[in-house]
Amino acid sequence: MQYSFSSLMMLFFSVTMLSAQSDDYIIEVRQRLRNAADYTLAIAEMMPEAKYDFRPMEDEMRFSEQLLHIISNVNWLSSSYLDGVKMDADWKDSSYTKAEILLLLQQGFEYADQALSRLQPQQLGETVRFFAGPMTKRQILTLLNDHHAHHRGQLIVYLRLNHIKPPRYVGW
Repeated sequence: MQYSFSSLMMLFFSVTMLSAQSDDYIIEVRQRLRNAADYTLAIAEMMPEAKYDFRPMEDEMRFSEQLLHIISNVNWLSSSYLDGVKMDADWKDSSYTKAEILLLLQQGFEYADQALSRLQPQQLGETVRFFAGPMTKRQILTLLNDHHAHHRGQLIVYLRLNHIKPPRYVGW
């Protein structure tokens, strides 16, 4: 089979463009994670420590539990599926102080960012075994962001229920 020079050039540029798009995607996801982390930390800072046990209804998580749930999920996804560092923390411990939770958040987001920094574009399409069925690493990144945003949204409501105006949104 013979290929023309123009066909080979088109193939080369297509592969190069796909690789660049994947590189860009990882850069964008890392930036999104950093901004999301900053926003979550700002929310965590705003709630007075005396209100860290607040929950709007008996069957809801406490403010502190929401924060721990967020970072435990970020850490679980990044350490289990993206080659990150697994944190040694008791995510069910209700005795953490506000300062300790803030530190766990900072460490967890940093470990996730480090895992993303090691992620190679060609790994995005790799399939991993996930409890809900096979997923690509790209899907894991989407899940990481989606789960974090879901629970952070609940934290904003917790602030408002305590008459605290949430920080200005930090997007892309």
